Parts: sequence; structure tokens; C-alpha cells
Amino acid sequence: MRSPRPVAGWRVLAPFRIREYRLLIAAVTLSIFAEGMWSVVMALQVIAIDNDPASLSLVATCLGVGLVAFVLVGGITADRINQRTIIIAVEVVNFVTVAVISALALLGVLKIWHMAVAAGILGIAAAFFFPAYSAILPRILPPEQLLAANGVEGVVRPVFQRSVGPAVAGMVIGATMPSIGAVVVAVLFALGLALLVATRPPAQPASEHHERPHVLRDLREGFAFVLKTPWLLWTVLFASMFVLVVLGPIEVLLPFIAQDRFADGARAYGFILAFFGIGSAMGALTVSSRRMPRRYLTTMMLMWGLGSIPLVIVGYTSSFPLMAAATFVIGVTDGAGMVIWGTLLQRRVPTEMLGRVSSLDFFVSLAFMPLSFAIVGPLSKVVSMEVIFATAGLVPVAIAAVAFTAARMHRDEVANPLL
Repeated sequence: MRSPRPVAGWRVLAPFRIREYRLLIAAVTLSIFAEGMWSVVMALQVIAIDNDPASLSLVATCLGVGLVAFVLVGGITADRINQRTIIIAVEVVNFVTVAVISALALLGVLKIWHMAVAAGILGIAAAFFFPAYSAILPRILPPEQLLAANGVEGVVRPVFQRSVGPAVAGMVIGATMPSIGAVVVAVLFALGLALLVATRPPAQPASEHHERPHVLRDLREGFAFVLKTPWLLWTVLFASMFVLVVLGPIEVLLPFIAQDRFADGARAYGFILAFFGIGSAMGALTVSSRRMPRRYLTTMMLMWGLGSIPLVIVGYTSSFPLMAAATFVIGVTDGAGMVIWGTLLQRRVPTEMLGRVSSLDFFVSLAFMPLSFAIVGPLSKVVSMEVIFATAGLVPVAIAAVAFTAARMHRDEVANPLL
């Protein structure tokens, strides 16, 4: 049944008519807020223990390895087990892990290896969350509301993960210490868990109660679908190279740039991430408040390709306003592209394969994340920050052009309109 057509600016609110979505997105919002705080807590806690980029690189690498190593398992699990159960289990793991870290920090016995193990566990938990969340949305929302729902997450995630969360963490840690920030993160995960428990399981299609094929066959089917779908294959390949050259500099080196170039490094780092979050939210809100772009693949690749260029400014400037403006622009393009991508998967991938395909997307896209994290710390000791960030800003432009041309995306989007 088709929902009444809302005014364009309010189209993004349509999913809130459904109770289960309201509870789900409220819980996800709290969890994202916690993740946003944790990104700063983790970085500053590591710096407090051992002020060495290599140590933070190690911890970030453990998170990436945990995510990449288990994301395929997470996707297969999402297609076989109730997605609500998976998401609740993930929240339990998040809460327990951060609670243990906060206790160790308060007792003054926290070590780098504790942070590395915790990062690995949180990475594994995330590997199960992403496919389950992607797969559960089409089960609780009608197709015409998926763009809006992805837009809501596209607003919530940057606002709370890249804006409010880091800013609050920076202020809390600036006024106290990293261990207090970890306590707040644990409380947020606990509140999110309570909301998730209050949700009701979505109805499962009758076909899904039949005996499932072997796990390896499930995995082969997912790979086969990606390989025979050019727009999907080339976007995933683009994303993998994007992660290799961009993610390491942002996640590992940006905290040290803030510490070196600004008087109050902790607050500056938090607010730089906040500007990225605000931009990402605006990009997501703009896209989700309208219909799917007719040239959706063109729009997405332009956003991601050209949107990386301001990273060049981040590498060179010592001006906080200029760095904040650059991260804001990066955020706008990232948020807009991610909403289109999430909706594209949910609209053009069969529902029964969505968990596997989503996990393959994450796996291939993030396969280079641990490598990016691992090499960028040591690399920064022999190559200047300016060169590293210039590379991160310019290489994605060329890769996006290759992917767009090779997949003939301009023809595909015309042949497969998404109204």
C-alpha cells in the first residue's frame, strides 16, 4: 500500500509512523552517540597511556581486523537468524566491553593491550550489526520509505557519531579524564539495549522458515550476485581503494594534527569531527527529503569522488576555521552518497540476499582498512602529513572516474530507474 505523499521537506519523517522503527532508531541513535564518544575516548586514552601514533595505529588496526574478519559471518548470520536478536546481542557485547575498559581505567591499570583487545571485540560486534540492520529495515518499512529511513540514519549517524558524540567526549575528557568518558559511553550502550529489548520481532516471510542451504553455498551466491552486477562490483572496488588511502589518515593521523596545531588539541579534535558530522547530516537530510535522484549512480560517485578533495586542505592548514570548513564539505558529500548507496542496496538487491550482499560490501570495502590503519602511523614518520593528506584527497577522484566508466553507470541508472 502506498503511503500518502508528504510534503518534500517532511518525507524523511514518514517512517516514524511505525512503532518498531521508532524504538529501533532511538536505540540506534543512543548507540551511535556512544560510538561517537568512543572514537575520541579511545584515541585520547591511548595517547594518555602512550603518546605514540604507532600505538593508536595498533589499536585502530585491531578494530579493523575484527570487523573485516567477521563481517562475512555477520552477513550470513543476518540472512539465517532473526536480525533483532543479532542487534540485541551486539549491544550487550558493546556495553560489557566498554564497561570493563572504564573499570580498568578508573583503577589505573589500563594498558595498550587492553585497548587493542577491546577494539577487536567492538570490531567483531560491528561486523554483525551492519548486515543485520541493513536487512531488518525492509522487513519493518515499505519500499517507498527506505530512502527516508536511510536518510534518518544518515542524519543521526554523523550528528551523534561525528558531531555531538566527539564534541561531548572532548568536553568531558577536557574537564575530567578519558576514563570518565568511557563510563558515559557504557551508560549510553545500556540505554540503547533497553530500547532494543522493548521492540517486537518483525514477521518473517514463510519462505525463510524452510531449511537453508549450506553456509558456503550462501556465501557463493552472494559473491556471484556481486560479480555479475557491474554497478555493485565497481562501487565496492572503488570503496576498497577509498578506504585504503583515506581512512587511515583521518582516523589515525587527524588526532595528532589537532594536538600539534591547536592549543587545546582534545577539544579541537572533537569539534573538527563535529563539523564533519554536521555536514554529513545536512547531506543526508537533503537527499532523503527528496525523491531518489534520477541519475542516482552519477550523483553518488560525484559526491564520493570530488568530495575527498578538501582533505588536501586538512593536511596543509593550521587554521581551525579552514580545517573545520574542509571537513564540513567532506561530510556533506559523504552523507549524501551514503544515503543513496544504502537505499540502492535495499531496492536493487533481493531481500533474501541483502544480509550477505551487505556483508560482502562491508568486507570488500573495508578489507584494506586494517592495512590503512597499520601503515599510516609508521608512514607518518617518514612522509609528511601534507603529502599523506594530499594523496588521500586526490586519488579517489581518479578511482571514481575509472569505476564510473568501467561499470557504465550512466547507462545502468537510465535502464533501472528507482522512483
